[in-house]
Amino acid sequence: MKYFLLLIIYINLNAAYPELLFNGNCVTCHKTNNLNKSAPTIHEIKKEYKNAFPNKEEFLNYMTQWVLSPKKETSLMQDKIKEYGLMPDLAYDKSTLNKISEYIYDNNFEE
Repeated sequence: MKYFLLLIIYINLNAAYPELLFNGNCVTCHKTNNLNKSAPTIHEIKKEYKNAFPNKEEFLNYMTQWVLSPKKETSLMQDKIKEYGLMPDLAYDKSTLNKISEYIYDNNFEE
């Protein structure tokens, strides 16, 4: 029984991990509302990237790679770079960025 409870806790923590990564890092700049914006909202980003990459795997690959190494030339949001500047290099590993990208793709971010 003890192992079963540990397994359930592990599964729940593992499922919540991408959300924790997103809320602990991304929402500092990429708000889920339009208040105190210092960067595009996550709604704006998700819309732009899903329009360009409706296929989940392509979305994850492009977003993960772009955040891993942000470059103006490869951005889909040139107007936002003019408005807010280029996203800084955050030095996250590719696996972490992929988890966050998947969370963004799958989440509705209710306003």
